[in-house]
Amino acid sequence: MARPKRDVSSSADETRDRLRRAAHKVVCEAGIAGTSARAIASRAQVNQALIFYHFGTVSELLAAASDAAIASSIDHYRAAFDDVDSLDGLVSVARSMQARERTIGNVTYMAQMLSGSQNDPVLARAARAAVATWSSEVQRVLDRVLGDGPLTGLVDARGLAHLVSAGFIGIELYDVADPEGASRAVDTLEAIGRLVDVLDELGPVARRALASKTKRSAKAGRRQRKAVG
Repeated sequence: MARPKRDVSSSADETRDRLRRAAHKVVCEAGIAGTSARAIASRAQVNQALIFYHFGTVSELLAAASDAAIASSIDHYRAAFDDVDSLDGLVSVARSMQARERTIGNVTYMAQMLSGSQNDPVLARAARAAVATWSSEVQRVLDRVLGDGPLTGLVDARGLAHLVSAGFIGIELYDVADPEGASRAVDTLEAIGRLVDVLDELGPVARRALASKTKRSAKAGRRQRKAVG
């Protein structure tokens, strides 16, 4: 009787997934300095040669684990992002994300990736990709929420998305050292979101006046910076 054929591709996918999950756990528990092929292979219960076979280097494995963690988090929050209809709502989702990301270890992992990226271009690339991925999702929300509101034409949505994403990541990392300070930072972001929502309710005359004054202030600021430079 013929033996059933083994699904080699499925087995390889399972091994890569096991290695990514093991890498995530080792980094969270031992830090970048304590992470090695041997430690990851031991946690995954596989031969460490498989790390180099599937990923080439330990750094590439760590980058892949980062990409997988980000993708999983984005999928988890996509529906929540789709339901956001205000900047205040976006910050509320961020609060929920902050708690979940900390619990599952992604905050610790990101902190270690940022630390290691100073001397490792592969980890630096992964850290940039993480920020870019979150920024893309945030910009999608901002484009919808801002619409033709009072900030249109005054604020670059893409730049704001990068600022918000970098701010959230920074707050998550800061939360480890100073939870109270991080909480106050998020409170401030919520206050800014509510302020923008209030501005959005202004009448057309008031909104045009606000836009005109803001543009004049921005031009004055640029002239001052050029004079100083």
